[in-house]
Amino acid sequence: MFKQYLRKLAFLIAALWFSSAMAGSYEDFFVAVANDDARTVQALLGRGFDPNTVGPRGQVPLYAALQAGSLKVADALWQHPSLQIDAANATGETPLMMAALRGQLDWCQRLVARGAPVDRNGWTPLHYAASGPRTQVVAWLLDRGAALDGRSPNGSTPLMMAAGYGAEASVELLLARGADRKLRNDLGLTAADFAQRAGREALAKRLSRSQ
Repeated sequence: MFKQYLRKLAFLIAALWFSSAMAGSYEDFFVAVANDDARTVQALLGRGFDPNTVGPRGQVPLYAALQAGSLKVADALWQHPSLQIDAANATGETPLMMAALRGQLDWCQRLVARGAPVDRNGWTPLHYAASGPRTQVVAWLLDRGAALDGRSPNGSTPLMMAAGYGAEASVELLLARGADRKLRNDLGLTAADFAQRAGREALAKRLSRSQ
């Protein structure tokens, strides 16, 4: 009877210690992700920390690493056999979408090669690429079958995102590939309207000419 009691007590102490250690590891892990501290991330992963753990802001680690530009950490996560490369954060964004937004073409290539889908319902990687700085990513996604006029939940297209937020070269590329400048989103806005609201007067005029 006494031995059973000791066993239960030992189990309880171990469980409390493990819970406390994991709580500390959780904080350490996401601080390390933000600081591109690959050594700490690798150490925690080696001790059993789940590379797909959702962070305090609803972000999955690979998404958070790409967002922060913590590419050493991203590489450390990439090597873990349990990594879910297309896991979405709390708002439905995936690592591929963040890589596309940041213009990280090499990461886009790695993610798609490992199975991340180029297209998805709602916001797509092409919407994010069109909002970002690198036209090469836009072209690469289009070459792999990304929907040219894909609609976000509010009806916005990649052309609208490029006109409002991205590189003007991305606008020209999307138009050259056949993007429809006349489409309107749920608020009745066209790509020209997005450019106008962003203070891109010359671009707004160019986009309005054929409407």
